[in-house]
Amino acid sequence: MQPTIRPMRTGDVEPASRAILRDDWGDRRSWFDFVLAHETCHPIVADLDDRIVGTGVGVRSGRAGWIGTIWVTSDLRGHGIGRALTEAVISGLFDAGVRTLLLVSTEAGRNLYERMGFEVQSWYQVLEAPGTTPEELPSSTPNPAPAAGVPRVRAFRRADLAAMAKLDAAATGEDRASILRRFASAQTTRVVVNATGEVSGFVVRAPWGGGATIAPNVDDAIAILNARRAAAGPSGRVRVGLLRENEAGLARLEAEGLRPIWSAPRMIRGEPLAWHPEWIWGQFNHAIG
Repeated sequence: MQPTIRPMRTGDVEPASRAILRDDWGDRRSWFDFVLAHETCHPIVADLDDRIVGTGVGVRSGRAGWIGTIWVTSDLRGHGIGRALTEAVISGLFDAGVRTLLLVSTEAGRNLYERMGFEVQSWYQVLEAPGTTPEELPSSTPNPAPAAGVPRVRAFRRADLAAMAKLDAAATGEDRASILRRFASAQTTRVVVNATGEVSGFVVRAPWGGGATIAPNVDDAIAILNARRAAAGPSGRVRVGLLRENEAGLARLEAEGLRPIWSAPRMIRGEPLAWHPEWIWGQFNHAIG
C-alpha cells in the first residue's frame, strides 16, 4: 500500500521529528517549525494510515528552488516513496515559478537524482576547527581594524539588509532576501565592513545551527571565521562549507587549522545560475543553501 503525499501540518512536526531522530538524521524540529511558517517553503509528508513515513521540503529562492529533507522511514525504503516525495516537491516548485532545481545528495541518493535529470554541478567540502580565544588566533589573521574607528567585524544593524541581500544574490544566483530578513539580528548576525563602512561580507546563523556566510574577499571570510571561533570559545567547534571552485579559500582554511570532515555533491536541473561559488563559505543547511 502506497502512502498519501500531502502538505505538512503543525501536528506532523513532532511525530516526523521523532521518527527522523530514531533514524539518526538529527533533530529537525526547529527546521520544520521554520518551513511551516515561511512563505517560500513547501513542506510535505508521506502519510500511511496516520503514520508519518516520509518527508520532503521545497524552498523557493526566486527562480531557483531547493529540494531537501527527503527522508523515508528505514522499514519502507526501496518502494519508490523517496522518488514520489521528490517528484511532489519538484511539482510544487515548478508551480511556484521555479526554473532551476538544486539539491545536495547523499551517495545513496545520487543515482536516483541522476535518473531524474539532475547532474553534479559542484561539490561541498565541510571543514571544522576548534574554537579559540582572540589571543590564540593564527598569526596569518589580517589586522582586524582596516581604518581607525571602523571595526572589521561588527554586529548586524537593520540598515545592513539591503547590502547583504545584494551580496547574497550575486554569490548564490538566488533571491534569499526574505530568509535573511527572517534570521538576521544583532544576536545571530555579523558583518564585515570595509574602510568606508560598506558591508563586504556577512554570516547569518539559523536556529538549528547552520550559518549562511558570504564574502567575496578571502581575508573578509577569515575575519568572520575568527570572530566565530572566538565566540565559540576553547570548548566549542566551528564548521564552514565551501564549494570546490574556491580553491584559494580551501587552501587558506587548511593553513588556518581547519580540517575536512565531510563532502557531498551539489546537483542541478534546469536553467543555469549566474553565481559566484567562490564567495560562499557556509550554508543555512543543505536543504536551503
